Amino acid sequence: MKAIVVSAPGGPEVLQLQEVEDPEFKDDEVLIKVEATALNRADILQRKGLYPPPPGSSPYLGLECSGTVVAVGKHVSRWQVGDTVCALLTGGGYAEKVAVPAGQVLPAPPGVSLKDAASFPEVSCTVWSTVFMMSRLSAGETFLVHGGSSGIGTFAIQIAKYLGAKVFITAGSEEKLVFCKDLGADVCINYKTEDFVARVKEETGGKGVDVILDIIGANYFRRNLDSLSFDGRLFVIATMGGAVTELDLRVVLSKRLTIQAAGLRYRSPENKAAIVREVESNVWPAIASGKVKPVVYKYFPLYEAAEAHRLMESSKHIGKILLVP
Repeated sequence: MKAIVVSAPGGPEVLQLQEVEDPEFKDDEVLIKVEATALNRADILQRKGLYPPPPGSSPYLGLECSGTVVAVGKHVSRWQVGDTVCALLTGGGYAEKVAVPAGQVLPAPPGVSLKDAASFPEVSCTVWSTVFMMSRLSAGETFLVHGGSSGIGTFAIQIAKYLGAKVFITAGSEEKLVFCKDLGADVCINYKTEDFVARVKEETGGKGVDVILDIIGANYFRRNLDSLSFDGRLFVIATMGGAVTELDLRVVLSKRLTIQAAGLRYRSPENKAAIVREVESNVWPAIASGKVKPVVYKYFPLYEAAEAHRLMESSKHIGKILLVP
């Protein structure tokens, strides 16, 4: 099969389309012929040599895909050859075929093209596990997501609104703010021209928000704590603005705050399967009803993976960027 290979750690130019061996699949795995895969910031880190794949996983980039099942392991009962699916991967999406544990596979959501289904696994599993399973965002609460125009952000806006939350976002251009507003965000803040803490306080009568989903890390840490209400929950899923910061525990104590952080990739297959089951039960009905839609900015052929990475690193996109073998 063909796959994108990282020839050496470096810039987008190190991504090269090569002929490689088909993946072997285990008794509890399915083999998927890839219809599309989607870019994630983690792919850029892995390309640079900063985010190695977990031991035993595919050496190739790609944390999600959609496609058709072409083979199943002997312990797999739910999936059959010919099923159209999408899947949460530990790696290997930038290829024509990928092997994945059966528990990380989802049926292609109804009403969405098989290609666009590739835009959902990583964002839905990330947002559902962090914002809902662990931070317990519920109807009537307030929710701030940084990077509102990102793949994570555009999905988080839609699912939080669907479940009855008031949604705040930050983004860096008027075009992105308008897009987020059209998706359903209630309060859209330009982080380049406004102080998001002041705006959050103003919009909540001085209380702050209940839950924050953060991709920035250190640079926003203190301001995130200042933006939370009593019993507020901060969840950090990336450190684009630095990983090391100071914490004044008195702020946490006085406001009874909860601070959590997690990624998806290094979780156990059992943990990922539990998240995937929750996503199918809770998110897939929202997609089927048209309340949550795929947000795809651009499609690239697989051999143009370097161009796709350049676009992601420019941050000019809104939503997801897809690669199609």
